[in-house]
Amino acid sequence: MALMEVAQGNRRRGKSRGSLAQSVEKWFKIAGRDLPWRRNRTPYGTLVSEAMLQQTQVARVSPAWKAFLRQFPSVRALALARQDRVLAAWQGLGYYRRARNLQAAAKVIVGEYHGKIPCDRLSLENLPGIGPYCAGAIASIAFGQREAIVDGNVARVMMRIHGRNVDGDSRAGKAWLWNRARDYVDESRDPALANEGLMELGAMVCTPNSPKCGECPVRRMCGAHMAGKQDQIPTPRRRAARSVLHVDAILAIVNGRYALTRRPNIGLWSGLMFPPTIESPRAISRAVLAQRTGVGLKALSACGAFTFLTTHRSVRFRVWSVDDASARELKNAQENAQENAQENAWTWHTQSAVKKLSITSAMSKIFTLAEAKGNANAKARARKNGGK
Repeated sequence: MALMEVAQGNRRRGKSRGSLAQSVEKWFKIAGRDLPWRRNRTPYGTLVSEAMLQQTQVARVSPAWKAFLRQFPSVRALALARQDRVLAAWQGLGYYRRARNLQAAAKVIVGEYHGKIPCDRLSLENLPGIGPYCAGAIASIAFGQREAIVDGNVARVMMRIHGRNVDGDSRAGKAWLWNRARDYVDESRDPALANEGLMELGAMVCTPNSPKCGECPVRRMCGAHMAGKQDQIPTPRRRAARSVLHVDAILAIVNGRYALTRRPNIGLWSGLMFPPTIESPRAISRAVLAQRTGVGLKALSACGAFTFLTTHRSVRFRVWSVDDASARELKNAQENAQENAQENAWTWHTQSAVKKLSITSAMSKIFTLAEAKGNANAKARARKNGGK
């Protein structure tokens, strides 16, 4: 404990938070990664990159960001695009709600700000999908505003620098972190470099596990490092157990067209086109599945199974195909039912259209299993016919 107090005393006497920010700025100019959105920082490019970087690794964002801006080179182009095109361009990034929020924000910017992204934090926070962190990042990085940011990387660096463990989820912990971040950016020379450098430091050096203190430009100001507590601050969190969700995906084909439904606007794969599914916290029997689907037991043929992991869930998929006669009956029933006007109505799509809509890895796996099953059946029929 004495070591921690000495470290904090040295920091107060010899090194101010201003020198911390300026040291990070100097380091970032030399050590910052060459990322596409950093080469020519624009408000729109920053808006897109910050939306993509939420909960997605930089290595996946870099190519996606460039491709996205080629398709939608301006706020207006994004606002006017079909949502399915935007979602398809988001493929591989996951958390597709971010794409819908980004397009919704673009529409507000076009409608209320004449296509110009606002530069002040309050206006930015009023845009769909933009929270305090994103607003601060855009305001500081794109417009040079002296605004603070706090994300996971920043919180970890601040706790270690100040040698203090706080609960970042509590009201008091959040207030402490934001106050430290404001102190930091207030004493910076360049808010954009200071904030982006702080995030870079957390991502590349001051990592959650085994931080690279020997490479850190501010280790002499770090209370946790000087006290030898860098592996204890922040306190490691236990990962919450994933809940299990069982999903039975139904593949029905009529005249070469596949049945799809649009997912609800909340929950997994919200708003996306997807094969019809039956979901339950527990696995259901094939007989119950047939009853809920509205087909005979023999009409269902198993194509395979796989597990899809999300942050909070383990989704256990089983994939089933419906025989041709039952698929036609289901299509006729859907077309004649009053429920056809509801959001979960089945619509029918060609194979090429399905491939364009298969933008999630889960949906791609479903159709990969279906294709493998179809190929196996075709080979079996060929062998049978050849043996006659």
